[in-house]
Amino acid sequence: MVKINLQDKFSKFSEHWTPKVIAEMNEYQFKLVKIEGEFVWHNHSDTDEVFIVVEGKMFIEFESETIELNQGEMYVVPKGVQHKPYAEQECKVMLVEPKGVVNTGEVSGDLTAQNDIWI
Repeated sequence: MVKINLQDKFSKFSEHWTPKVIAEMNEYQFKLVKIEGEFVWHNHSDTDEVFIVVEGKMFIEFESETIELNQGEMYVVPKGVQHKPYAEQECKVMLVEPKGVVNTGEVSGDLTAQNDIWI
């Protein structure tokens, strides 16, 4: 058991849209990601997705509305719901999701990150 410092972990990478695993609990992973700009429309058909804003501001666009999340706020996107996260400026986010979840869901493309990368 080791204490984890989120800011220290964020300092270990600079790329955007590439979640890094920092811990596991049961079958769930805690991942840190830096986001900036637009992502892709996608969904996760088998799991909910949790966004926790550690620093900055992000948005999650849905078909009928857009949610704004600020530092210290979180949002759970229900499984199967189409969404598109984005940030106008760099935002630091923690994701909590089952092991093996691909960041772009069932969509594959340039922003699909390699899975299970630990820092």
